[in-house]
Amino acid sequence: MTATVGPAVLDRDGLDALVSALASQGRTVVGPTVRDGAIVLAELTTAAQLPYGWGVELAAGRYRLVPREDGAAFAHSAGPQSWKSFLHPAREQLWSADRTPEGGLSFTPQEPEAPSYAFLGVRPCDLRAIAIQDRVLTGGRYEDTGYGMRRRRALLIAAECTEPGETCFCVSTGGGPAADAGYDLALTEVVDEDGHRFLVRVGSEEGARLLDLVPHRAADPATQSTARGAVDAARDRMGRELPAVDLRALLGGSLDAERWDDVAARCLTCGNCTMVCPTCFCVTTEEVTDLTGDHTERWQRWDSCFDLDFSHLHEGPVRNSGRSRYRQWLTHKLATWHDQFGSSGCVGCGRCIAWCPAGIDITEEVAALRAEAGTEAER
Repeated sequence: MTATVGPAVLDRDGLDALVSALASQGRTVVGPTVRDGAIVLAELTTAAQLPYGWGVELAAGRYRLVPREDGAAFAHSAGPQSWKSFLHPAREQLWSADRTPEGGLSFTPQEPEAPSYAFLGVRPCDLRAIAIQDRVLTGGRYEDTGYGMRRRRALLIAAECTEPGETCFCVSTGGGPAADAGYDLALTEVVDEDGHRFLVRVGSEEGARLLDLVPHRAADPATQSTARGAVDAARDRMGRELPAVDLRALLGGSLDAERWDDVAARCLTCGNCTMVCPTCFCVTTEEVTDLTGDHTERWQRWDSCFDLDFSHLHEGPVRNSGRSRYRQWLTHKLATWHDQFGSSGCVGCGRCIAWCPAGIDITEEVAALRAEAGTEAER
């Protein structure tokens, strides 16, 4: 059941009260904050820790903090982390085993940690990414129980996008700067001559109960109009776009394209793009044994299709070249993901562009493949 509460307005004190109310419920509040020259996601104890007055400057292989004069808290695009780091952690213990005095083995399952998270400042692209990971990790025959427990206990407070970055392209992936589903509360930041405030929309009964705990007022028409105008304007200011073609057909028909050689000459196969991607989900397992051999643990950790061992079989890796590994990543993300999960695996957040040390741009690569396919068709 979805709440039908009308839009409201919080001021900065109200936002701080929101964080306090979440903490009083025993929730771990996670949101953006400035650390080590970037806007990162970390546990917050007060709204004062939000990146007020900071924006970002982005390009392929480049990320820089820049000061803002308006003091906005959410006027920045995606940083190096996504909420995947909390819902689907990079390393998680699955079980342990100990040798018994009788010479046998005793196995102990590791109960997954399931903190009650409140995510503050979830971008619309990341809302879509969480929905995709929900389908991947909990929508199939076998659920990732750790992810499922954490996800069911998480409360999502979205921050609509009013300042898209140079590497953003969510509109061309079917999304946009507006939060349209999957949130408990959605905030739209407004800073103008009438002050600094946040338009709040309620998306769930839990969100409605939370809003009742903090000081707020009914939304006035001017604030609603300004907020909607800022989000609508952001839709037309994306820094990148994917070609408006059938990407499944394009990628499926480009497996032998010469462009793969070009990108392979630049790609370091470091896996940064898969680590920062909010939807990449691949994992492997490893056993860690103590020196006595009496105790061992199995851990699940993130893996990447750029890792040479990722496709290793008995006689060696299936994809032993950088060309084949980059092609696998891109074609899966934009094409064969549809066959597995019913949607694209890309939400257009642009992290893979900004955090690629070689400055490889996924939108540029797809455009080049389209151009090459067009040239081949003309011959």
